[in-house]
Amino acid sequence: MKIDDLTVWTVNVPYNRPFTSSFEVRAGTTRTVVRLRTDDGLEGWGETMHGRPVAAIVERIFPRLRGVDPFALERSAQELHMVPYFHGYLGAAALAAVDMARWDLIGKATGQPIANLIGGAMADRVEVTTVLTPGLVGDPSGAHELADALLDEIARVRATDGGRVFKIKGSTDVEHDARLLERIRAGQPDIALRVDPNAHWTVPRTLEFGRRLEAVGLEYLEDPVAGLEAMAAVRARVNIPLCTNMCVIEFDDFAPAVRLGAVDVVHGDVHRWGGIAPTKRLAGLCQTFGYGMNLHSGGEVGISTSVHLQFAATTPAIGYAIDTVYQYLTGDIITAPFTITDGRMTLPTGPGIGVEVDLDALDAAARRNEREGDLLL
Repeated sequence: MKIDDLTVWTVNVPYNRPFTSSFEVRAGTTRTVVRLRTDDGLEGWGETMHGRPVAAIVERIFPRLRGVDPFALERSAQELHMVPYFHGYLGAAALAAVDMARWDLIGKATGQPIANLIGGAMADRVEVTTVLTPGLVGDPSGAHELADALLDEIARVRATDGGRVFKIKGSTDVEHDARLLERIRAGQPDIALRVDPNAHWTVPRTLEFGRRLEAVGLEYLEDPVAGLEAMAAVRARVNIPLCTNMCVIEFDDFAPAVRLGAVDVVHGDVHRWGGIAPTKRLAGLCQTFGYGMNLHSGGEVGISTSVHLQFAATTPAIGYAIDTVYQYLTGDIITAPFTITDGRMTLPTGPGIGVEVDLDALDAAARRNEREGDLLL
């Protein structure tokens, strides 16, 4: 069995409400989807972050994969190890797309779900986080007005999806966010709560409001400030675990993070770390150094959601409800979309990625990308 053919789609899937953060407003998610075919007719599907630039990198590296056994993952990792060096985040995402498709081929060839091939699932359901943004509730002005709107949304989610873990996308103003979090905590004292301002706070302002933030009782504070040095300065004086997916984003960052004492929790991501095996290696480092680990969400649709669920279920280092924004998609590119019940999503059990791609939905999402372009900065 040899890899013989590649097809690449760039797709847009809308959100049912605007998704805002401290730096952008996004109307949907853009993903790159790949299909590998082998010389004996097997198909493997992968999905990754970003759009057309990643698709171009995938197509550029494919000649190095044609004729290769899908099982020869380490050989390909060595031959393509410079791709992230030259292309950064986009290069890692491109490697992740073909890596995922190869795992799908391996699973189908062996009749096993990916979970069985990467350690075996320890649970058949994975707890997920509800990510909340101002755009989801009409972007009201004022911290208290926004808090009240988000409290209504939290109550709705708890009643319908059964979610108990919530992450607030923060703003550029730490005082605003502190007042917002205090009001949400007062209204929902028993939920697990996190905040992520995407490194838009400053160190002095974070320290100024550190005591108030401590009193909120956050699971962790995600990327309040930019860079390892700044994170270390906050961590030394604010008694809240710090999480990152912005300053520990490759293996070269891990040793400096340990030396500086900069973080407590690292957000992995199969796409950002270049595939399943590298992200498993990250989990091993987190366990070795006593760090927590979680999974970041970049707007996954069905293929990547399936892989992240299987990864989480097989990785003991992941001790938190994983991030997802799946609940805000207006549709999907798979035939049987996932649902959230009691705050959890159920692992697929079929071979490989365990989901079937809906070719009509895939084609429609690709045409939407042609009209709209990539929904990214």
